Amino acid sequence: MFRLHLVPYGSKFDIVSKSRYILGFAVVAIVICFSFVMFKGLNYGIDFKGGYIFEVEMPDIPDVTDLRTRLNEANLGEVAIQEFGANGNLMVKLEKSEEGSDQAIAITKVRNILGKGVIYKRIETVGPKVGEELVSNAIKAVAFALIAMLLYIAIRFEWQFGVCAVAALFHDCAIIFGMFSIFPLEFSETSITAILLTASYSINDTVVIFDRIRENLRRYKKMALGELINLSLNETLSRTSLTATTTLLAVLALYLLGGKVIASFALPIMVGIVVGTFSSVCVASPLLMFLNINRKDKDQKDDRNVPANLG
Repeated sequence: MFRLHLVPYGSKFDIVSKSRYILGFAVVAIVICFSFVMFKGLNYGIDFKGGYIFEVEMPDIPDVTDLRTRLNEANLGEVAIQEFGANGNLMVKLEKSEEGSDQAIAITKVRNILGKGVIYKRIETVGPKVGEELVSNAIKAVAFALIAMLLYIAIRFEWQFGVCAVAALFHDCAIIFGMFSIFPLEFSETSITAILLTASYSINDTVVIFDRIRENLRRYKKMALGELINLSLNETLSRTSLTATTTLLAVLALYLLGGKVIASFALPIMVGIVVGTFSSVCVASPLLMFLNINRKDKDQKDDRNVPANLG
């Protein structure tokens, strides 16, 4: 039976010997990204900057693309439209702008564009204070996710594995945050979802590699740690590359064919898949070299013969 392998079995990439250069590069990338976030800031979307929220029920199934274009042409600031619930239900979010800073003016323009027969279920003004709370909650969500993953890995493996996994996740989140600051990308609530998805994807990849390292730690107690980590990485590299490629292709289809709104959500996920795969292989595992790992396991027999690669 034909089996696809992007990386052939029996590969012998020496990643550990280059770990100092790789980790140095990762640290520099983190510093650059945080510098942009601190000094340039993020391009906050409507959810964070504040604006107007209209929850409406349209008489017919609307043409969302046409509505978005017409609202943009009305000089009401940035526009976000999403469908929810039954057909015809829309949530329209408008950024506050100098031309449309008066709520009455904004409501009038929206009513004229949406047309007759529209039922307005909710009209609200979101102030900057709410935006600040969303930013704070977003940071807390990412921080709590990292802490929870640290505890999970520390309990399942050892604390050294947990520290290395969270360090890799910190690297991933920093790169994604930096991407939103360096490039003119809108940072919204969906961006937080993309960051958390990146973290969950990366930690899953890291756990698979850590499982193989733990198995080999028990089997090859006399093998040098660097050699053992290289062996484990090469054994899982085929699986890692296939998983990353298939996931990337699926998200790429969303980016190319899903329209503007879905594309803005898919782009950070694509970057996150690449960054997360890199950190799982080149950051989390080599970091174990710098920590004192307990390799005592009397129940396992030592065998220096390297097995056939299991992928």
